[in-house]
Amino acid sequence: MTAFLNFFILLPIIGFVVSLLVASKREGVISWVVYLTVGIHVLGSQLFLIYWLLNGYPTLNLKDFVLIHTDHYEFFIDFTYDRITATYLFVGSMLTFLVAIYSRYYMHREQGYKRFFNTILFFYVGYNVTIFAGNLETLFIGWEMLGISSFLLIAFYRDRYLPVKNAVKVFSIYRIGDVGLILAMWMSHHLWHENITFVKLSNYELVHSQLQTHSLTGVFISLMILIAAAAKSAQLPFSSWLPRAMEGPTTSSAIFYGSLSVHIGAFIMLRTFPFWEHQISIRILIGLLGFVTSVIATGIARVQSSVKSQVAYASISQIGLIFIEIAAGLETIALIHFAGNAFLRTYQLLVSPSVVSYLIREQFYDFKPREYTVEDSLPKKIEYTIYTLCLKEWNLDSFMYRYFWNPLKWLGKQLDFTFMSRALYFLIPLYLVGLYGVYNRELVPSFVSEWLPIVFSTIGLAIVIKAFTERKLTFLSWTFLIMNHFWIALAVAFNQNFSFDEVHLYLSGIAISGILGLMCLYRIKALEGNIDLDRFHGHVYRHQKLAFLFFLACLGASGFPITPSFIGEDLIFSHIEENQYVLATSVALSFIINALAIIRIYARIYLGPHAKSMYEMAYRSS
Repeated sequence: MTAFLNFFILLPIIGFVVSLLVASKREGVISWVVYLTVGIHVLGSQLFLIYWLLNGYPTLNLKDFVLIHTDHYEFFIDFTYDRITATYLFVGSMLTFLVAIYSRYYMHREQGYKRFFNTILFFYVGYNVTIFAGNLETLFIGWEMLGISSFLLIAFYRDRYLPVKNAVKVFSIYRIGDVGLILAMWMSHHLWHENITFVKLSNYELVHSQLQTHSLTGVFISLMILIAAAAKSAQLPFSSWLPRAMEGPTTSSAIFYGSLSVHIGAFIMLRTFPFWEHQISIRILIGLLGFVTSVIATGIARVQSSVKSQVAYASISQIGLIFIEIAAGLETIALIHFAGNAFLRTYQLLVSPSVVSYLIREQFYDFKPREYTVEDSLPKKIEYTIYTLCLKEWNLDSFMYRYFWNPLKWLGKQLDFTFMSRALYFLIPLYLVGLYGVYNRELVPSFVSEWLPIVFSTIGLAIVIKAFTERKLTFLSWTFLIMNHFWIALAVAFNQNFSFDEVHLYLSGIAISGILGLMCLYRIKALEGNIDLDRFHGHVYRHQKLAFLFFLACLGASGFPITPSFIGEDLIFSHIEENQYVLATSVALSFIINALAIIRIYARIYLGPHAKSMYEMAYRSS
């Protein structure tokens, strides 16, 4: 029975590859490729579900293949199937098939018709990898795919300012969730000394015996998982990104931010429930987070003027209730709630254009005064205060900017490396000295060796912050982003039992992606001249192939699962000791800011209104 699990992963991959080969003008062929891929997947999932139920619905686990094996670490792909996977597969396959049918006519003659369906299939691959994942490493592969496909679909209307701006904003929140998951995997390696599977986590005796002597480690892992889940499912304080994600086509909003992608945070909480089940403080925290999010999101939803924003905040509110149910141990109710909320929000978003037209007509021909509500019983000052806060969305956007992004920008401005040569003349010799110390560790005093990882990781963090805030020198920014990975590798190389084969694996993908990115930047500079980062240039229209190559370079340089760097990042964290919190935090922040700066370079150069357009363009919308 476990052999069938590969079918659910391979079929969407095959469909995605085939859809890439179809010419963009052949809309019928593209849509039929999607129909057949998702349709066969739906049929297969239904038949397998019946077969699985008739055989007593056992928990299936398949260790598919090992990507890398070392003396202390094993990175392997693992798939599992239980009632959580079955529920998410049933809902996901049905809704994706429904949206695919709807999109064929909704997206007819749209300029990005093929690009839309390619991205939908890419999302479907990531969704299936995520829900079938049998360990955190496999889940992280699908998790990254969901993040990239979200960015592409939010920025689908790439000639407009606001969709591209919001796509970068959403990606920034996703990246915080990514690093939460990376830190959870890091500490999990030290707790279990192996690549633990979700099936093993269901063993109460194993988990209980381990957490008895490592309670703080268990709390840390649980908090990191909660941060990842909250960012992915738009719980506080990350709730403001979901309505911004509605800038894409309505059909992609329905499948992503109404039904499937937004519930992945709840999925990871369900999947890891046996681990934090007996950590009462964590369960209380999850319940409180869900309650506060549900109350605040309900108030915000009631004052929104946009239908899609109303649905977005209503969905956030319901997911908050799902978090409460998960914290209470009500897994079955949480799964039913997820299915109901997913189907309802998809329906609401797909019919939202019609609903708006009906409501406009009713305002003229069937007007009714506002009915009495529970808020009218409150004192007027309190009522107006709550109303104003909900209109401002409780300043959630300002909170993120004030306490996270603005301090980073301020710090980057203090690191005023005016010219590339000045920075490189200082950094390259220092790096070579550090590299000499790694290969000749016996010459480095032990007390110095203990501090060097923190020093070098701090240098890497400083240069990536500078790259993130750089507005003019594009080549400087890209060079610093690539150098950041080398500084991270150098910092971790001073730890014990570090293999140079592993760092070579990590940096090989970074080096190739960095060189490809530089070649693309030099080419676009020669063709267009100005590629400063102080505005959007929109060069994708005249240079689509170059934009695609640079996008691949960006994915490789940020550790996406297309290069060995993805495995290398996990290997790097496996060598950070469990007591090196400063080093782990520094490396984690570097990965967050690095990916944000890379995707920002891509967005600034290739997306947005074209720099040479002779027509006036609206840079912002309502």
